[in-house]
Amino acid sequence: MLNIDFKEHNREVKAMWEAFYRGEAYRMPMILGVNPRYLLLNRELNPKNITYREYTGDPEIMLQIQLEFSHYMAMNVLSDREMGLPEKGWNLSIDFQNCGEAAWLGCPVRYIDGNVPSVDAFLREDNKNELFERGIPDPFSGLMAKVKEYYETMTPKLPGMSYMGAPVKSFSPSQTLWCDGPFTVACDLRGTTELCMDIYADPEYARELLSFVTDALIAKIKAWRKYLGEPEKSEGLWFADDSVALLSTEMHEEIVLPCHQKLTRELSREGYTHSIHLCGDATRHFKTLVEKLNVACFDTGFPVRHGALVAELGPDITVQGGPHIEFLRTKTPEEIMAETKRIIDEVKPLTRRFILREGNNVAPGTPAENLNAMYEACRKFGNYTENANEN
Repeated sequence: MLNIDFKEHNREVKAMWEAFYRGEAYRMPMILGVNPRYLLLNRELNPKNITYREYTGDPEIMLQIQLEFSHYMAMNVLSDREMGLPEKGWNLSIDFQNCGEAAWLGCPVRYIDGNVPSVDAFLREDNKNELFERGIPDPFSGLMAKVKEYYETMTPKLPGMSYMGAPVKSFSPSQTLWCDGPFTVACDLRGTTELCMDIYADPEYARELLSFVTDALIAKIKAWRKYLGEPEKSEGLWFADDSVALLSTEMHEEIVLPCHQKLTRELSREGYTHSIHLCGDATRHFKTLVEKLNVACFDTGFPVRHGALVAELGPDITVQGGPHIEFLRTKTPEEIMAETKRIIDEVKPLTRRFILREGNNVAPGTPAENLNAMYEACRKFGNYTENANEN
């Protein structure tokens, strides 16, 4: 466990984020993209060897693993978030990794030893129109029915429940309120190679599939927003679409951008900016997304030339990025501090809207001391003013 003053850490982090969102950042923030796979796929942290099949098959097990993971992170791994026991309690999420939408639309889920669950494409040449014939499924059917069941089963049990002295406040189906992106989900359904071939050999079908998937994602999100008492349209949209890294800028703009524009138009109130997660080699699309989709925040992965990207997009666009996850997993704390400093030095003269994070999603087996070395470098080299830590 970390030997730090958690209350003082939390006080400083709260002030730092308030300044960041006021447009008065005095140091660079650092976040981490990390989820329970960090625990489940690490025998040291998961001594009972709970599998993903067990984790996703039982809401009690899922909640317990989420608690163990959240507690471990809160006590051992630094970033600019609340550390130590949470003041208001544990907020947890129902988690089916990246299988949700594709499985809901018909893909079988496959469990892989030593890895996260995946899905198998099911739209072959002999049934490629099956989805169109069936129509958009009920937003609370298939895997989404399981999400709803877990939420309704566990929520009444939370009052009075605690873990390590802090109350358990929520077990949220938050994954239902965003999406993996039309092109990425279409690749899951049809197969990545097959869909890319369709774009050239049967473009009419590719467009029809992308349109269907876009409409389905919109219907799912609207229905879940209504069920959870959320407004039908949000103040900006956060979504992903990692597979656009496969496309040229021309092809992205021609066949995928209209789907993104429909998503944001249907799910977000007019006049707000959007955030997108693109963790592959997709930075060539970013300028178009700023200009034609009103994206103002990019969550990146690798490969990314951080300084060049920030210079291209300008100081008002938020970019999240940092050291490659395998670098973080395999290198020494000293090497990680040097690489983190290199990235900070690239971007710090250009913007105060860069958010340091791993690129992208912390790999199981990454030593806590390596992640803490990245945070130490952020605190040491990421200051914009000499007296940053006095704020």
